[in-house]
Amino acid sequence: MNLTKIQKAALAGAILGDAYLQATGRENARLRFEHSLKQRLYLEWKVALFPELFQGKSTILRRVHPDTKRTYSYIRHQSNTFFILGEIRRIFYPNGKKRIPDNLIDWLTDNIALAVWYFDDGYYYPRDRCAYIYLGRVSLEEAETSQIAIIEKFKLSVRVLDKKTKGFALYFSPQETLKLAEIVRPFILPSMAYKIPS
Repeated sequence: MNLTKIQKAALAGAILGDAYLQATGRENARLRFEHSLKQRLYLEWKVALFPELFQGKSTILRRVHPDTKRTYSYIRHQSNTFFILGEIRRIFYPNGKKRIPDNLIDWLTDNIALAVWYFDDGYYYPRDRCAYIYLGRVSLEEAETSQIAIIEKFKLSVRVLDKKTKGFALYFSPQETLKLAEIVRPFILPSMAYKIPS
């Protein structure tokens, strides 16, 4: 099975964001999307991008927070198992742990990659009119790889910030946030509108 250019780009954005590629055996993997219930339509939109991968319906699950002990609900959809997902997993999880690959720019082949990445892990701060993409606990080298890829591919000027306990983040100034919003706007759902300037 082959993925289209758009699907590969969207998949890269999802993996950089909240998606998980789970190994199934030595060669194959499956794709897992999980979101809060309020983001159900967004999850279903992502699933619909990959009709060859997914079957069935999403599942609503409940989890107890280890610290607060509060129970919260979330929604999950897992794909079938495919060899091509195993191949991609070996690029983004070279030692079993997610890593931003050195050739990231080759995966950002369409604006949908940045849109999904930002919708998953991006935040817009109305007070300061700026935006961030949180990268989590990646190395400085991986953060700089992300920075260079976005600068070169999307012509956006971004800075790498060390958010200490939150890890590294990409910072978009108010001016660059407006440019970012124009790139992701064609893909936005009503439930994600809070992530860009109105």
